[in-house]
Amino acid sequence: MANDSSDRILAGLRTWIAAAAPGAQLPSTRQLVTQYGASPVTVQKSVRSLVADGLVESRPGVGNFVRAARSSRPQDYRWQTAALGSSRTSLPSIGGALRTAPADVQQLHSGYPEPGLLPERLVRSALVRAARGEAATSRSPSAGLDGLRSWFAAELAATTPAGAAAPTAQDVLIVPGSQSALTSTFRALVAPGQPLLVESPTYWGAILAAHQAGVRLVPVPSSAVGPDPDELARSFRETGARAFYAQPSFANPTGTQWSAERSEAVLDVVAAHGAFLVEDDWAHDFGIDAEPRPVATRDEAGHVIYVRSLTKSMSPTVRIGAVIARGPARERILADRSAESMYVSGLLQQAALEVVSDPGWRTHLRRLQGQLRERRDLLVESVREHAPRLQVDQVPRGGLHLWARLPENTDTARLVRDCEVEGVYVASGDEWFPTEPAGPYLRLNFTGPNPSGFPAAARVIDRALAAQH
Repeated sequence: MANDSSDRILAGLRTWIAAAAPGAQLPSTRQLVTQYGASPVTVQKSVRSLVADGLVESRPGVGNFVRAARSSRPQDYRWQTAALGSSRTSLPSIGGALRTAPADVQQLHSGYPEPGLLPERLVRSALVRAARGEAATSRSPSAGLDGLRSWFAAELAATTPAGAAAPTAQDVLIVPGSQSALTSTFRALVAPGQPLLVESPTYWGAILAAHQAGVRLVPVPSSAVGPDPDELARSFRETGARAFYAQPSFANPTGTQWSAERSEAVLDVVAAHGAFLVEDDWAHDFGIDAEPRPVATRDEAGHVIYVRSLTKSMSPTVRIGAVIARGPARERILADRSAESMYVSGLLQQAALEVVSDPGWRTHLRRLQGQLRERRDLLVESVREHAPRLQVDQVPRGGLHLWARLPENTDTARLVRDCEVEGVYVASGDEWFPTEPAGPYLRLNFTGPNPSGFPAAARVIDRALAAQH
C-alpha cells in the first residue's frame, strides 16, 4: 500500500509541476497528507525522489519549489585542447573486459567472479566489525596495518623452502589493489621511456599500468609452459632492460603455470642480468587442479617484486593487495605509493584482515576450488561441443578464464559485436597483446552469472563465426 501511495503522489506531483511556473512552491507536507491520504513519511519520501530527479529544489526551513529547467545547449570545450597540449601518454583501450553488461545477458567477458562465488557473509560481517573499531576514524601507517602485513608475509613464508630467507612483515607494503601496485612498481623500477619486458600475451591491466608509467613495452613470446629462458636472455641483452613482468601461476589470459624448473631458469636469467622480476600472483586463490607456485619463494637476493591481491577473491569493493619487496626497491615503491595516495583506507585493511583471519576463509577457498572446476569443465565442454571452430589449446589448472583461438582472418571486433547483439558478451583477445596480436583470440570467463547458459552462449559464438567463414 505504501508503494501505491508513493506512486500516486509522484504521478500527481509530476503533473502539477509540469503545469506550474519555475519557482512555484509545492503544497506543504500537511496538505499533501490530506490530499492523498498518505503518511507524512510517504509524502516526504516522494518529495525526496523529485529532488533527486532534479524537478524540485528543497530549501530547508522554507519549503519545496519547482526547479527551473536546465539549459540543454551544447557546451564548447575546444579551448581545453590548446590548454592541455599533446597527451603525455597514449593509453590503450580497456573497454572489452570492463564494459558494463545488462543483467539478462550471458557475461563471458568480465575478469571478476560473480558475487555467489565470493565470501559475502564474511565480508559483510568484517566490514561491520571494522566500522565499529578505531580503523573507521584513524589514519593507517603508510606501509599498512602491521597485522595485515604480517599475514601477507606469513602466507608467502609458508611455501618458502626450509633454510631460505622467508619474507617478514617489514618487506610488505599494503596497496589499494594490484593495479596501483603495478603502476608504482613500474615507475620505481623503470625510468620513463626505458624498456620493460613483458610476456606476450599478458594482462591488459599491466599494459595499461606500463603506459601510465611511461615505460616502453618489449614483448617476450610465451608458450604453454611459459617464456623461453634463452629468448628472455636475448631480450635482456638486446634492450638493456632491468625488469620483466610476468604471471607465473595461472596467467591471465592463457592460464599458463610455470613448472618449478622453468621458474628456476627464468630467475637465473633475471639474476644474471642484474634485473627484477615483477611477479603478479593475481590468481593465488584460484587454483583448481594445482596450487600456485610463487617464484618469490626461491628469491634470496631481492630480484623478485611480488604482487598479491585479494580484490577478486574477496570482494571488488575491498581493494586490498600487497607488494613484497626487499632493499632500496621497496623504499622506492613505498615512496611512489605514498606520493600517490598517502595511505590505504584503514577500514578496508581491517576488514580484509578480519576476513583472512576467520576460519571461514579457508573453508570458502576449499569450496571455491570445486566451484571453479565445475564451471571450467562446463565451459570447456560447451565450447568443444557447440563451438568447434573455437580452439582451446590448454585447459587451465587455475584462474578464471579460457583462452580460445579463433580461425585465421576472423574479425574479432565484428565477432564481439555480433555476439553482443545475440545477448552474449565476450572479450576480444587483442587487448592482451602489448603490440600487434599474434592471432585472433577470445578470452572467456567461466565465473560469471548463469553457468547453465554456457552451451547456448557457445552456440551463439559458433553462429557468429559461421557468418564470417
